[in-house]
Amino acid sequence: MNPFPAVLICGPPHSGKSVFTYLLSYLLRERKIEHYVLRACPDGEGDWSQEAAPEQVRLLRQKGAFDQTFVDRVCRDIERRHLPLLVDMGGRPTLDQERIIRHCTHAIVLSATTEGLLEWRNRVERYGLIVIAELFSVLNGNDQLEAETPVLRGVISGLERHTAQSGVVTTALSNRLERLMRYDSKELKDHIFRQAPYEMVVDLSQLIQQLHPANANQNYLPEDLPNVLSQIPQNPVSIYGRGPNWLYAALTLHVAPHQVALFDPRLGWVKPLSLPCVSQLKPGIVDWQIRVEPTYTLLTARPTQPYLEYDELALLEVPALDSRRGVVISGKIPYWLLTSLVLAYQHHPWLAVVQPKLYPQAGVIVLSRQMQYIPGNRIEVLLD
Repeated sequence: MNPFPAVLICGPPHSGKSVFTYLLSYLLRERKIEHYVLRACPDGEGDWSQEAAPEQVRLLRQKGAFDQTFVDRVCRDIERRHLPLLVDMGGRPTLDQERIIRHCTHAIVLSATTEGLLEWRNRVERYGLIVIAELFSVLNGNDQLEAETPVLRGVISGLERHTAQSGVVTTALSNRLERLMRYDSKELKDHIFRQAPYEMVVDLSQLIQQLHPANANQNYLPEDLPNVLSQIPQNPVSIYGRGPNWLYAALTLHVAPHQVALFDPRLGWVKPLSLPCVSQLKPGIVDWQIRVEPTYTLLTARPTQPYLEYDELALLEVPALDSRRGVVISGKIPYWLLTSLVLAYQHHPWLAVVQPKLYPQAGVIVLSRQMQYIPGNRIEVLLD
């Protein structure tokens, strides 16, 4: 039996679940609670949808099919979870899609109507989930905390992308989730690190504290990159923790030709794939869009299905690009695929990675053999 909880955040469409999930995850991260958000909906909305500028969200958002294969993969990932999970699920699930509920342990029900709340309460209780909270979602008004035990009940307002803020309800619920999800940090990391493929483990949360000891909530900034890389020896390393995509890419390139391993909360420890560059590509799991700009080539990876499978991409081929030009890589893809891509193009003069959270649209240099760039520099990138 899996020791970690899987908390389902559920309710009717348009209740604000994805925004609410992001807000809860942000509060848990502030409390240093190790966890992972699994988006059990094929729209594929993740943290990027809350952190990126609105116009970038419209560009990056991608619809998918909520088919049996997708449900199978979500159920499998919940079952083999390596950390406590927040599972974002909504809509009007079919009986087959309700299999996702069966694999969760607890539930938070969010609805704009009494009927919707009752419907989802009955649904999760039918599968034996423990209901932690039942909340009404309203656009305007004040948050109201009506009860904390045995089920947290109340009203939460303003769950709109980019403007949602924490209030009395989310604070109380975060307290409840902290009690459920908190594990001894050292024991948890020791357990995960013992399974790491390479003895040297780069713990990103510990590293950022060393860089910014006076600011416990500091996030990595591109200008931190030269200092980070100077502290990492060029040996095989295992990378663990929350960090921006360009940080993972730069670390991977920094230790090359030595290998890296990445901890993926869905998969455990995985290594970047070896991806051959070919001039003639066949249609496949990833659609590659190439745009030649005056000073670089923009390569955008667009998955053709909502869930990319590590094993299925073992034979993936990537487009051969002009090796005399720098490459900017964009796309909503998992880190194990991003690190695979930067290794495939490491022979180019320079590489940059787009992180949607940055504004204005920009790429962060992760490798450079030219004097005008160093890792951590930002360059302006015009996305389609």
